[in-house]
Amino acid sequence: MFPTVAEVLQLDALRRGSPQVVAGADGLGRPVRWVHVSELADIAGMLHGGELVLTTGVMLPEDKEPLARYIDDLADVGAAGLVVELGRRYADTLPRPLVRAAERRGLTLVALRNEVRFVAVTEAVHAHVVDAQLSELRASEAIHQTFNELSVEGAEADEIVREVARIAGAPVVLENLSHQVLAFDPAGHDPQALLDGWERRSRGVAPSGRTGHDPRTGWLVTGVGARGRDWGRLVVVGEPLPDTAPAADQRPHPHTVLLERGAATLALNRLLERDRESLERQTHRTLLSGILTHALTVSDVALRARAIGVPLEGRRLVGVMLRLRGAGVAAALEAQARLRDFTETAGQAVRDRGLTALTGTLDDGAVGVLVSLGPADDEHSALEGFAAALTRLTEPAPDGGPAFVMAAGSSVGSLRDARRTLLEAAQVADAALHGARQEGGRTGGGRAYYRLPDVRLRGLLHLLRDDARLQTYVERELGPLLAHDAEHGTDLVRILAVYLESGRNKSAAADAAHLSRPSFYDRLHRVERVLGVDLDQVESCLSLHVALLALEAVRR
Repeated sequence: MFPTVAEVLQLDALRRGSPQVVAGADGLGRPVRWVHVSELADIAGMLHGGELVLTTGVMLPEDKEPLARYIDDLADVGAAGLVVELGRRYADTLPRPLVRAAERRGLTLVALRNEVRFVAVTEAVHAHVVDAQLSELRASEAIHQTFNELSVEGAEADEIVREVARIAGAPVVLENLSHQVLAFDPAGHDPQALLDGWERRSRGVAPSGRTGHDPRTGWLVTGVGARGRDWGRLVVVGEPLPDTAPAADQRPHPHTVLLERGAATLALNRLLERDRESLERQTHRTLLSGILTHALTVSDVALRARAIGVPLEGRRLVGVMLRLRGAGVAAALEAQARLRDFTETAGQAVRDRGLTALTGTLDDGAVGVLVSLGPADDEHSALEGFAAALTRLTEPAPDGGPAFVMAAGSSVGSLRDARRTLLEAAQVADAALHGARQEGGRTGGGRAYYRLPDVRLRGLLHLLRDDARLQTYVERELGPLLAHDAEHGTDLVRILAVYLESGRNKSAAADAAHLSRPSFYDRLHRVERVLGVDLDQVESCLSLHVALLALEAVRR
């Protein structure tokens, strides 16, 4: 808002006086709140601080002690500086006691070699101050309006950080208390250079106070949190001052209001959205989604993952998919909350096992995990330990079985192949989830997780579900029955599935379908008529069973 002493000395009204700084050069960065012209030696009692005092010195005392006391009084009240015009009281130089006292107190003392019109100086400085106040008021109003709109719209952290960077014209980073990057916007700069060694660099910046500027790095930092509990820091990454730079500007940083308003919006939105996933989970989800959809390049994923403490380059990667079990109206109504809690639990299991992994929600019922293994890590032990830790942290499903089905893809040695292992894990999980339903929630053989060989034919069909030839096969085998059900409102496809899943045991199938045996047998005969097959033939039943499994895969 206010010009510094150095800036005031550059105004034409003062430059005409050939100003020379004779003491207190370190105070040139002090802001000048006002300019006061006075010849009184006891002027300090009329000041409020921040004034630049102009005088010809005609009323200043001659003795050393009163001169020193004059300077002490100005320094004590917080004056920005003292400008003395030579020629009326002091011919060529200012008194040495005055200069020594100003140097001792760090008060900027300026001598004017030529005569100037003090009224022109005050007009120029006051016009500058008023214009700056109006400009700052307009800018502050625009900032508050912008972030009020973001708060009302429930903007996510990435959007808020992007807006702070746009207004500041500089890179902005949101980090957690462990100095891991949650969101960032490079503002046109190189993201690699911005995030390289971020944690180490950030730990070295600890300004005093809640908001502070570090001249050494150029960073402006503020805490992010509410109710006395911070959960992160918001940083505007500026340029460090060169070694040859003049004394530091002692005005508030121009982006202080912007940064604090952005931090307040982040804190408010987190309070309002406590029921949503944590920022850490959001960041992980964005990276996993970027891998699966190609929305992020490999280098972007590697850079962002490294910034949050999950190195993915030069390591073995294993995709893991977790699918929640349990259905019904209650589960549907609570699906989002349940999945969010389960995602956080999965993240806790990752930490408990000391694993390095990305963990995030991928769709309405699945949590994806990309495990990053080092050379000495045993893949099976890591996955089995993770499954055990997650089982301990979750309540069983309503049927008494495990709350989730866990599937793992084949390990890959490059981040470029991470999509493949995640997709394989998703396909295995889809197949295994149905298998777990058929087994009443058991994961057969006591296995902690599924892999592709474990789901056998069902897994193969899930891998091929997007193949047009498989879809054609399903229509050829089951098309007439599907059309009959659609036209007449029957459920013959379900009757066929129950019969085949019961091992072609008609009595057991009738019980499973909750029908009397005659009624069930009658429906089986209708299936045979519609499809033109004999269900006593093993090969026909095998073909139809494969088609039913493929239909389930295709529908998923």
